[in-house]
Amino acid sequence: MTVELSFPPLLSGHRLEGAADPFEVAQAQAAAGCDAGLVVYNLRPTTLDAAIVLAPEVPLQQAMAMLPVCGVGFQNALGALSPPEVAVHLEWDGTVRINGARCGRFTPAAATTDPETQPDWLVIGLTLTLWPESDDTGHQPDQTALYAEGCADVDAAQLLESWARHTLVWINRWSEEGNAPLHKDWRGMAHGIGEDITVAGKTGTFLGVDEDFGLLLRRSDQTDLIPLTTLLESSP
Repeated sequence: MTVELSFPPLLSGHRLEGAADPFEVAQAQAAAGCDAGLVVYNLRPTTLDAAIVLAPEVPLQQAMAMLPVCGVGFQNALGALSPPEVAVHLEWDGTVRINGARCGRFTPAAATTDPETQPDWLVIGLTLTLWPESDDTGHQPDQTALYAEGCADVDAAQLLESWARHTLVWINRWSEEGNAPLHKDWRGMAHGIGEDITVAGKTGTFLGVDEDFGLLLRRSDQTDLIPLTTLLESSP
């Protein structure tokens, strides 16, 4: 018997099955005018896929803070359910690392790509690998799965419910207090600051982020600002 998940007030769940993609379905639902707070999800044996529909009341450039909001919410959720030695870090582009290896990703999409326009909707998708595709993981040492990292007792449905709750807490805090608390917590779990990375076809040193979480990339004698809006996926 399938048990429907429980979400906090202001959020509602929409369960999918089979090969249906929550990220695509959430965008379609958002474009059709669904209420903000819809959480579309598909719990497969090897992956947790979900997406949340948001309706920002600020221009897209500021609304993109929902990407790190969802990441910090996930870290808080898994931290409450997993053993204390399990480490979660977040890459600027939405990649989730568990114990140093890539394990999942957050992906944004919006009704507009204009940074100065208030979007009708914003969708943040989550894909998390629960089990590795193969028992032979030595060929991809930088890839991992949740249950291969000491989290075998973490129930995927419970993790999804917890992520929704913690993300809602952070949305409310961001609305009331702005970016400062989010900056502080995100930076404490950010991966790659001070290292050389390649983003948007540019290679340089990842210095950190600006007030809107735009990436600061130091290249020789100049520093480039790469806004979060460059990460937006095209709507289906």
